Amino acid sequence: MSDTTCHMSISLDGFVAGPEQSREHPLGRRGHDVHSWHMGDPRATDADEAAATWLMRPRGAYVMGRNMFGPIRGEWDGDWRGWWGEEPPYHAPVFVLTHHAREPVELEGGTTFHFVTEGFDAAYARGLAVADGKGVDIAGGASTVRQALRAGVIDELALDIAPVLLHSGERMFDGVETFGYEPVEVLHSPLATHIRYRRVAQG
Repeated sequence: MSDTTCHMSISLDGFVAGPEQSREHPLGRRGHDVHSWHMGDPRATDADEAAATWLMRPRGAYVMGRNMFGPIRGEWDGDWRGWWGEEPPYHAPVFVLTHHAREPVELEGGTTFHFVTEGFDAAYARGLAVADGKGVDIAGGASTVRQALRAGVIDELALDIAPVLLHSGERMFDGVETFGYEPVEVLHSPLATHIRYRRVAQG
């Protein structure tokens, strides 16, 4: 599939991460509650397993924000190489948006993190150039997804809506004036309602 995709877990009140993100709380405080459907909760069902296949399908390249790559703000400090260990789950080039230049970080399994200082459009163009027809995924977090929605590049958006209220944190749809998608598949479990949307053709 050559579409551009995005798959995000989100609370009922629109947050994809809780407040106070840090090395100890990468998803923010209580952010884990939004993601429990794919993180070993015993209440998970076949619906959650099916939605996980949407999340983990291989893509040719990824675009993510710096906050998703790690907790460091400002100039790079130390040898932070991401949350995922020596073999991240991406197995493809990942273009990380940042204001601070850094040499690429090459890890096992085909994942190389490239750091892009020229903005979302440049990172997305680089992803398209290397994806080899396998599609680009907008991996998060909230700010990066907002930029992709405003740019109109996401063809398929999957949301895992958890029955959780976070009240603060990183909200995904602030400043996105139109949605432009319709649901094509809905799954549900006690942990999340999984909705797969496709972009509606204009005109």
